[in-house]
Amino acid sequence: MSMMDHQISASNVIPLRQGFLPRHYEYLMRWLEAGTCMGLCDVDVASAEEGDGIEHVLVWVRENADPAYMIQPEGMRWVLIDQLRDRRLSSYRSFEAALYAIRPVLSCGATAAA
Repeated sequence: MSMMDHQISASNVIPLRQGFLPRHYEYLMRWLEAGTCMGLCDVDVASAEEGDGIEHVLVWVRENADPAYMIQPEGMRWVLIDQLRDRRLSSYRSFEAALYAIRPVLSCGATAAA
């Protein structure tokens, strides 16, 4: 295999990435509403600039004016970041599990199938 053949085949690899689906948005809104009594204030869903899905979700809590958490897709997992301390906390198989780690206000498997 020549160097040119290797470059062409390498460019055909498409990395897998989690997608933010309408069911995720619905769950996020239910989670936010259910968590207001536990200090959840607001969320923001930011799309990637290229239009390739979601870039991240920011979560505000009552105690801080700045967003406290960020959830972003990384491969086939969802990464939870402490936004105030700029520290990666953990990664999860599902978006719902990442939200549950912030505030366990809904059951982790409460999302209906898409």
